[in-house]
Amino acid sequence: MSSEPQNTPLVILGFDAADPRLLRRWAQEGHLPTLASIMQRGCWAQTGGPELALEHGVWHSLFSGISRGRHGYHYFRQLKPRSYDLQSVHGSETDAPPFWASLRDRGKRVVVMDAPDVALVPGLAGAQFVNWAIHRGWVPYHAAEMPASEPADLLHEANRVAGPPLQIIEVPNADPPQNHRIRRDLLRRVETKGAVARWLVERERPDLVVICLCESHTAGHQFWRYCAEVSAHRPAGDHGLAHAIREVYQAIDRQMGLLLAQIPPTANVVVISSLGLADHYPTGGLLEAFCRRLGYQAPAERGPVSFRPMALARRVVPEAWRIALSRHLSRERRERLLAQQFRSATNWRKTTAFVVPSFYTGFLRVNLRGREPEGIVEPGAQYEAVLQRLEADLRQLMDPQTGQPAIEKVMRMGEVFGCTPPEVLPDLVVHWKSCAHFVDRVVHPQAELVQARPEFCRDSDHSDHGFLAAAGPAIRQRGQIEEVAALDLAPTFLALLNEPKPTHMTGAVLDALLQ
Repeated sequence: MSSEPQNTPLVILGFDAADPRLLRRWAQEGHLPTLASIMQRGCWAQTGGPELALEHGVWHSLFSGISRGRHGYHYFRQLKPRSYDLQSVHGSETDAPPFWASLRDRGKRVVVMDAPDVALVPGLAGAQFVNWAIHRGWVPYHAAEMPASEPADLLHEANRVAGPPLQIIEVPNADPPQNHRIRRDLLRRVETKGAVARWLVERERPDLVVICLCESHTAGHQFWRYCAEVSAHRPAGDHGLAHAIREVYQAIDRQMGLLLAQIPPTANVVVISSLGLADHYPTGGLLEAFCRRLGYQAPAERGPVSFRPMALARRVVPEAWRIALSRHLSRERRERLLAQQFRSATNWRKTTAFVVPSFYTGFLRVNLRGREPEGIVEPGAQYEAVLQRLEADLRQLMDPQTGQPAIEKVMRMGEVFGCTPPEVLPDLVVHWKSCAHFVDRVVHPQAELVQARPEFCRDSDHSDHGFLAAAGPAIRQRGQIEEVAALDLAPTFLALLNEPKPTHMTGAVLDALLQ
């Protein structure tokens, strides 16, 4: 436990989805002097563990200290428990408050800005912003993602001080002129966010600062193909974008430096990235073909012809035409249509396992009796046998273009998180092997599985490791240290504030890290 005086500030700076390899390399090369200074004065590490196996929910677990096995958030589209309904989910809706909720009535002031997946905490002294300038990929806008502040009028004041932030959405198929515009917008928004962050800190004089800069997340995906340091599929000609990711990282590093310059030198400072990036293309169609072609997920039986417009359209209009037409619909409407198709396209009374639709990482669910509405697989030995068969079939999938196995690893969520069988989480999480090409087919001894190229076809997804650097009077360690588990961070942050660990946190204070 830290013995620092209670007025020692703690500053946590989020470098959202900044790749650990790039952070280390560019800090060592002098491109990120603020980060390099923290690493030299203190320590740094890779973060890892099962909480980082999925992108959605990483920040949620990290800031709350509560495991996915309890909060259940793992994707923006999840299966509603005890049903075959798909629902849009946001991390802020789960019952897992961030660690700074423990500071209520503790005489400490906070400045929290754009902590991903986190809701406002009423009753805290200081200032909080959510969803002001966050990363937005290809997901439907959710009601929980609307910008808000505490106090409520602070949002208006921030917009008056620096102007409203640009709302930037990924465009995977952007041409070079579009990419240059996105790059300029990201750099402008980093400056705007830095100005507001400094204004808030000057105004509040907080004990705790949590500022997340999400532009690194958007830049990483948008310009991954141009980044020669990591990408295996750089296009012919870099179009002046070879250093676009680095430029955004540098802009963030500059704003971090400016912010730290106005904070007392006695502050303990932590820079943290949620996850890195890797070469990946969508694989959702392949996993659906896997379940269908290998007999796990039975097709719906054809009943009497329905004369409802949507039912007729599905029968008459070719699939390629339906996909093209759907692009003109709102994302919310497309999600509703997907949910309708998901429910109606399967004969649940003959299905042993099914796929929950996703883009990259795969989610498989056993149709378990007592958990699913029409489950047919008995708990116990039969459930275990289905899991074993799924795992064996997945291991046999081969990418004919490389001649290598297509699957990197398969995780049983019940075993990983101690909740067998899981109520909310998938039974199996499937990680496809990183590759620099779109995989339109894989081969199984019993079938060839194919997928069409989806509308959203980004060439990168996330790795399962993040990054941490820490320095300050309470930080004892120097240089690189052993891997840090995500759930240990929230109790350690509280220790740095001289606050006890709540009983609901399962992680441990990193005593070896602290003086």
